[in-house]
Amino acid sequence: MPMALEDLEAALKEGFPDADIQIQDLAGDGDHYRARIVSKAFAGLPRVRQHQLVYAALKGKMGGELHALALETSAPA
Repeated sequence: MPMALEDLEAALKEGFPDADIQIQDLAGDGDHYRARIVSKAFAGLPRVRQHQLVYAALKGKMGGELHALALETSAPA
């Protein structure tokens, strides 16, 4: 079952309330997204840890409802 863009955005906003979040549906199928997330939560963390925080915010939906998510994460400048 695909994940609606609105559901993905809601999960990310819940996990990163301060974040600037931009999401793009790459294939129009609700399974392949690109997300750009800029949050203070990422400050000083390596990219792998930043991505782990995003997956944790998705609460197990990655690999199930959400098939593919290309991530671009950073802290505010």
